[in-house]
Order: sequence, then C-alpha cells, then structure tokens
Amino acid sequence: MSRLEHALPSARSRPVRAAPFLKLLAFALFLTFDLIMFGAFVRVTDAGLGCPDWPGCYGKASPIGAMTQIREAAQALPDGPVTVFKAWVEMLHRYVAAGLGLIIIALVVLAHRDATRRASVGLAWFTLAWILLQGAFGAWTVTLKLQPAIVTAHLLGGMVLFGLLVAQWVRVRQHEGLTVLSPGVRRLAWGAGLVLFVQIMLGGWVSTNYATLACEDFPTCQGQWWPVADFARGFEVWRPLGRSADGTALPFQALTAIHLTHRLWAVVALICLGGLAWRLRREDLRLARTLGGLLVLQWITGLTNIFLDWPLLAAVVHTGGAAGLLGVTLMVALRAPYRLN
Repeated sequence: MSRLEHALPSARSRPVRAAPFLKLLAFALFLTFDLIMFGAFVRVTDAGLGCPDWPGCYGKASPIGAMTQIREAAQALPDGPVTVFKAWVEMLHRYVAAGLGLIIIALVVLAHRDATRRASVGLAWFTLAWILLQGAFGAWTVTLKLQPAIVTAHLLGGMVLFGLLVAQWVRVRQHEGLTVLSPGVRRLAWGAGLVLFVQIMLGGWVSTNYATLACEDFPTCQGQWWPVADFARGFEVWRPLGRSADGTALPFQALTAIHLTHRLWAVVALICLGGLAWRLRREDLRLARTLGGLLVLQWITGLTNIFLDWPLLAAVVHTGGAAGLLGVTLMVALRAPYRLN
C-alpha cells in the first residue's frame, strides 16, 4: 500500500473525530456571546436584583414558585428592582449560564477522549475553572447589591471566558492550516487587544455606574470641551452603587469623569484597532473587513447611546460589538505564524 493510501484513512477520520468537539465549542462560543449581550440587557433593564437572592428566586427554582413574594415586593415598590418581568430576565440569564457550564464540562471530557484535542486539555480545564469563578461573581453581584466593582468584574469575566473559548477554537483550527500572519501583525494585535480590554473595562464602569447620560452631546460634553469632572470619586473602586466610599451620594461630576475617560480612551482604541485592520488587510482581508465593520458599528451604537438617551437595543449591541472586537483581535493575536501540517 502506498504512503498516500496510508494517509487517506487518517485524513478522512480526523474531521469525524473533531466534529463533536468543534460543534460543541461553536455552540459554547455562541452561548457566551449571547450571555454577554444578555448581561447588558439585564443591566439596562435594571433586572440585576429581579431575584434578590442566589442561586434561586426567593429560595425557589424559578419565579413561578416565588410569584407571591415577587408580587408583594412589586406592590411595595412599583419602581423598585423586583417585578415579574425582571425576575424572569434575571433567572433566564442564570439558566443559560448554568447550561453553558455543563457544555464546558462536556468540552473537557471530549478534550480528554480525543487524541487530536490533547493539546487543548489544559486550556479546557482552565476555561472550566474560569466559568466557576464567573459564577461566583454572578452570585456576588446579587449579594453585594450591584456593587460597581463586582458588576464590572463580572462583565470582564464574561469577556475573558469568551476569549478562552476563542483561544480553543484557534488552537483546534490551526491543525487544519490557517492563513499565515506575520509576527508584526500578531504583536500589533496583542497591543491593540490590551487597549481594547481597558476600553471594555471603562465601558463596564460607565454602564454599572449609569454614567452613559452624563454627557448627552458630542464631541463636546455638557456643551464644553472639558466640563467639571471629579475623577477621584468617579474611580473609587470599592463603594456601593450611587455612593462614594465615605457613604455620601456620588456627585454628578464623578459620573462626568467616568464618561469622559471612556470617551477619550475610545479614541486610543480606534487608532490602535484601526491600525491593526489597516495592516491586516494585506494578509487576511476578511478579518480586516470584519474588524473594520465592528469598529464602525461600535461608533454608531456609542453615539446612539448618547443622542437617543441610551436605548436598549443600542446598549445591548454596543456590548456585543465589544465582544466581537475582542474575539477578532484574539484570532489575529493567537494565530500561529506558520502553517501546521
């Protein structure tokens, strides 16, 4: 039998073995991306305390069993954090997160069973450990009453989880042979990715402090190029929602500082990511166009949030766009600078 005949069965069998892992990994990526946007929906609809305990809802597995307590809380505070709608939004987010956890466990099992996935075993286990930590931050978000530092960390944890799944995807697909990227483009992607992660953190700080509407004009803010801003109080990390660390009400100038910082760093992110897209167009035009399109989407939704008073759809899409930018940047940064055979 020729060497080609020996190779053909292996070439046919490898995609079959990889198919369950890749399909499940793709579904995990979809669910994580969905959860990131769903988390934005939870924040914008003020549903984070729709069920004020964890992991259940007033000790029940679903809002159905807690309907009496939910309705009593809603009647006591009609504009408060607990309503039937908010309870369902909060619990659906938890159900999807729990389902994602089960899928990631299955990915660990498949990584161990499939010899072609052995290189991903360590990464799969780290991803599992990370989603457990993310679950803990989800619990602290509720028990610590939406403390901004915890809510922002929960958002960043979701982004890191998405990045870990993207890393698994790139590692698996490299065995199929991917477009060769120059080391310079990959280094630029790592730098741009770091800038982007800082911008996502600042965006989370804006959202969790409800500072989106501190500036309702653009490019000026409050009709000024540099309005009065309290950066010291705006970036006190450990404090209750709406309060300074000393317990006093958070001044509007602090919200202005939060919004301004996010807006200014957005310019840095645009330059870095735009530069990456420009360099990338000569090596992978499809990724370059995707990156450029997501940048345009981010600016449109960002401006929409300012001019249209933070509409729900724009806020959710803006968060999803940030996750998309992170995913594409990581696909470039993690790409091997050679073709694997």
